[in-house]
Amino acid sequence: MNTEKKLRHDLAITYRLLAHLNLDDLTYTHLSVRVPDVDGGEGCFFIHPLGQLYAEVTPDSLLKVTYDGVILAGNEADYNQTGFVIHGSIYRNRPDVHAIIHLHTIASVSVACLTEGLLPLSQFALHFYQKVAYHDYDGLELDPIAQGKQLATDLGQNTVLFLRNHGFITTGIDLQEAFFYAYYLEQACRVQTATLAMNRPFLQPTPDVCIRAQQNMRAFEKKLGHRDWAGLVRHFGLQDLFGLDL
Repeated sequence: MNTEKKLRHDLAITYRLLAHLNLDDLTYTHLSVRVPDVDGGEGCFFIHPLGQLYAEVTPDSLLKVTYDGVILAGNEADYNQTGFVIHGSIYRNRPDVHAIIHLHTIASVSVACLTEGLLPLSQFALHFYQKVAYHDYDGLELDPIAQGKQLATDLGQNTVLFLRNHGFITTGIDLQEAFFYAYYLEQACRVQTATLAMNRPFLQPTPDVCIRAQQNMRAFEKKLGHRDWAGLVRHFGLQDLFGLDL
C-alpha cells in the first residue's frame, strides 16, 4: 500500500472512530493528515468534504488540498473554508505537525469558555501541562491571512490549542498521536466540568509533580497512541472496512 493510500485509509478510519466515540458534531469539525512532499512539491493535506458525516467518510471521499485551499483531488463543491484556514495555517507554520484534529464537544467548549481554561485536576489533564495555548474567539475562521496567521501564532510550539468559546485543536506527529491527545483532552475536560459542578474544594498537584507526570506520560511508549488506536479499530470492527492492512 503506497503512502498516500495508507494515509487516506488511516484518516477515514480515524473519522469513523471519532463517530463511534460520539465526539463528532454533525457535519462540522474536521481532522486532517499532511501528505508528504515529493520532490519539493506543493504542501498539501487530506481532509473530509463539507457536508459528510464522520460515519460516512471513506478513503475515496477525502479531498486533497494545498495549504492555500486549492483542491488537487476531489469535488470543488465540497470546499470547506474554515477547515482549510485552520489546517493549512498550522501545517504551513509547524513542519513537525503531521496530523490535526479539531473538535467541539460539550465538555471541551465548556472549558474553552472558562477564564482559567484547562486546570491540572486529573492525570488526563497532566498530559497537557504547559503544552496548552489559547486563541480568542473571532467568529468563523474564514480569513487565512488575519485569522489563520493568528491561530498558528497562538498555537506556537504547543500540542493543544483551545479555541475560546468554540472547541479545541490537537496536533501530532501522526494521526494516532493526534487522536490520543484528542481523546484524553476530552476526558480531562469531562473531569474538570464534573469537578467544578460539585461546587466543593478541589485538589491540584504541585507544579513539580505536574511537570514530572507530563514528561513521564509522554515518554511512556515510543509510538504514542498507536496501541490504543489499533485496539479501538479492532473493537469497533473497522480493520477490514476499507481493506486496511494494520
